[in-house]
Amino acid sequence: MKIKRLIPLFISAAIFVPMIFMHSCANTTQAPTGGLKDTLPPLIIDINPLPGAVGVPVSGTKIVFRFDEYVTIKNPKNIFLSPPQEKAPKARIRDKFLIVQFEEPLNSNTTYTLNFTNALADNNEGNMFPGYTYVFSTGPTIDSLLITGVVQDCNTLQPVKDATVLLYKDLSDSAVFLHRPDAAIKTDDWGFFCIPYLADTLYRLYAIKDASANNIYDPDTDLVGFVDSIIRPVTRVVDTLPEMLKYDMTDTLMCEARHAEYRMRLFREKPSKQYLVNKVRTDDRAAYITFMAPYAWIDSLWVRGYKADQVITQFNTLQDSLEIWVNSRKPAPDTLHVFVNYRKTDSLGVLQPSLEHLRLTMPEGRRVLQKMQRKNIKKEDTTCVFTLTAKPETVEQNGFELEFKLPIIYEMFDSLDFRYRNPKQKEFKGSVTVERDTANLRRYIIRPKEKMQTGYEYTLRVPHRAFRNINGFYSDSTQVKVSLPTEEKLSILRTPLTNVDRKIIVDLLDETKKKLLRSYIVDSDRTLDFPYLSEGKYSIRITDDGNRNSIVDTGSLLEHRQPEAVLYFMVGEHDYIEIPPSAEVEQTIDIKALFEQ
Repeated sequence: MKIKRLIPLFISAAIFVPMIFMHSCANTTQAPTGGLKDTLPPLIIDINPLPGAVGVPVSGTKIVFRFDEYVTIKNPKNIFLSPPQEKAPKARIRDKFLIVQFEEPLNSNTTYTLNFTNALADNNEGNMFPGYTYVFSTGPTIDSLLITGVVQDCNTLQPVKDATVLLYKDLSDSAVFLHRPDAAIKTDDWGFFCIPYLADTLYRLYAIKDASANNIYDPDTDLVGFVDSIIRPVTRVVDTLPEMLKYDMTDTLMCEARHAEYRMRLFREKPSKQYLVNKVRTDDRAAYITFMAPYAWIDSLWVRGYKADQVITQFNTLQDSLEIWVNSRKPAPDTLHVFVNYRKTDSLGVLQPSLEHLRLTMPEGRRVLQKMQRKNIKKEDTTCVFTLTAKPETVEQNGFELEFKLPIIYEMFDSLDFRYRNPKQKEFKGSVTVERDTANLRRYIIRPKEKMQTGYEYTLRVPHRAFRNINGFYSDSTQVKVSLPTEEKLSILRTPLTNVDRKIIVDLLDETKKKLLRSYIVDSDRTLDFPYLSEGKYSIRITDDGNRNSIVDTGSLLEHRQPEAVLYFMVGEHDYIEIPPSAEVEQTIDIKALFEQ
């Protein structure tokens, strides 16, 4: 009887003694009533059956956790069973007890884990329970191996929270599509995962962003990542391993110190089915249609009442969205009848010719406008609308950007007036080159032929009636002035690229990695300049861009093809470069060596 009374103490020690080695661990003391606010998380003081129980019945099993205070279930989905079942475990609170029952029979001779991470909190102050992994077996032994890893976004390399990591003993490529895994876990805020209590056998390892929460990969809705090779766990479970402990996610030092054996990058596969999914009329003579999969195959397209040469179309880079314009002076009808003859996936998964009749009604705002009296029509409703922009920091690389709202059918680029004024206020007339954007027929890049200089003021003027759009409207005049930055504290980053053995995209990002400052496409050794930088931290992102489409191309699970590689240049242990004020910083990057690491 004395031993029985000590069981709760043994359980508490088994659960929380390992946690004293980490920062922000669960504290086993409670604030006195009427004293300071309770900031301590709940504490498990008893479990039935005990952790590590074997021979647990496959049917009718319930697990009871007793806490030292009243708790509530904050996030039911975070009570996660591995291997997962079709129906998630059912959890309920009774007094200070959490009772977990299974909605269907367990598998025989199987080691199970029940994870509580960000699932429970105390009933009064809302202090989150730090998490716990409970293990039991329906067989005679507990499996004793583990694997660890990190799941990242393929484009940004940022960690993916709440991705589902899946392990399969079935090594066939179809397993992840057809049935639930033999072990699974959710990633934490750092994209980190640790799957413990595994058998000593071979597995395939996947990660998915599970939109339907069914623990099966659905290529139409889920992101996916995978490890190329078959894996076998080698690390033994030890409660005090840093990878096994539950950390405060704000503890950067401890979270980053965990060892990751595998890294997976989540990507969205090209949809397996092709069909037309959306149609929108955006203006009197403008519309767009979108397709489920990229690289849509259109045999023909026509608009009722208009000749073929009056219809202008443009695909986006991935060819899954098509813009349509009608070049005609006659009044636009309330409904545009568009006919699209394209290759659509049939019930057998084969692309077959299909003709669809799209009825595109006039946008409501445009209908109202047509009924308005002439005096209420705005200027932009009868003008060829465009924007003319130039940024001081990037005008040398990107030039002046001229973009029209609608395609133009008449242009006088030779009428553009480009002038520059030197520091002595003497004005000169310059010349420019004009280049239409290959990915956007409404956008043009205008570059000075003369090398731009600091201290000069540059002016580009568009004269009145220089352009006419498909509505028949002429453009107004406008101008933009720009000068190169002259602040003394600005710096320049110069990056010689050596051993460039592939086509790459080199991007300079700010400290948050969210703002793109400059971008280059490179396929040979050269030196890139990143001028006009303020003091701060900057990241260099390098993408292996084999087809020069300026995006990270997706992978294929069945073809065992990973998405195009994205890397950040590392300076020591950091993925950023610190730029001091008023400095010229040079950083050589060996591209071949970078991708071979």
